[in-house]
Amino acid sequence: MPRYKLVIEYDGAPFRGWQRQVEDPSVQGAIEDAAVRFSGESPRLTCAGRTDAGVHATHQVAHLDLAKAWRTDTVRDAINAHLRPLPVAILSAEIVEPGFDARHSAIRRHYRYRILNRRSPAALTRAHVWHVPWALDAGLMHAAARGLLGQHDFTAFRAAECQANSPVRTLEQLDVVKAPMGLMDEIVIATSARSFLHHQVRSMVGTLMLAGCRRISAADVAEILASRDRARCGPMAPACGLTFAGVDYAPLGPSADAVDDPAK
Repeated sequence: MPRYKLVIEYDGAPFRGWQRQVEDPSVQGAIEDAAVRFSGESPRLTCAGRTDAGVHATHQVAHLDLAKAWRTDTVRDAINAHLRPLPVAILSAEIVEPGFDARHSAIRRHYRYRILNRRSPAALTRAHVWHVPWALDAGLMHAAARGLLGQHDFTAFRAAECQANSPVRTLEQLDVVKAPMGLMDEIVIATSARSFLHHQVRSMVGTLMLAGCRRISAADVAEILASRDRARCGPMAPACGLTFAGVDYAPLGPSADAVDDPAK
């Protein structure tokens, strides 16, 4: 039974997140339903990271098994045909070894968060940015982010309903930059880790926003982390600004240890 690796792009605004719901629309449900109509089978999708309601993806990865060995371009195009007009697209499909697992084989996930930092609200990108109308200093935010890099107990940035076995995570990247020319009202936060706690990224962004408007300092951010006190964390940034931007895999076979789903 061939296993197909899918690279997926979607606008999360119309969905109640990735995970299939009984009644509400989901990204997983949309793709699985499209696969049923195309293949006549009922495959189950496994993704690299389940995204929350309103969170987007430019490079989500999932796998599914089909009994028939279809051409990969047929799998991509046929699923896309049955997804219309939903804002979900299969960017590529490839046959992978049976041991590949979109979730457990992943060694690194990448997220991007966009803040629109101007007085006027967004007209065209309102479902893809967090509009912050007061002035933010991206340099101060980046300096504060340095204290969150490395391996730490991220309890202070963890959702109360998080089901991860451990609050310890290793943050490999957390960069805050002004967007390229032409988008100078935007601040972009890029972060990478093997896995994230539920709402960790959005909680870190909300805290860095406070540093950017000088309500707290870089030292305060480090103290919040060390406190392991969720009550000291900044406001959780809205889902609309967050995008699942990529996932890395080891060259050979699945990784040895399973990890919790990255949760935003």
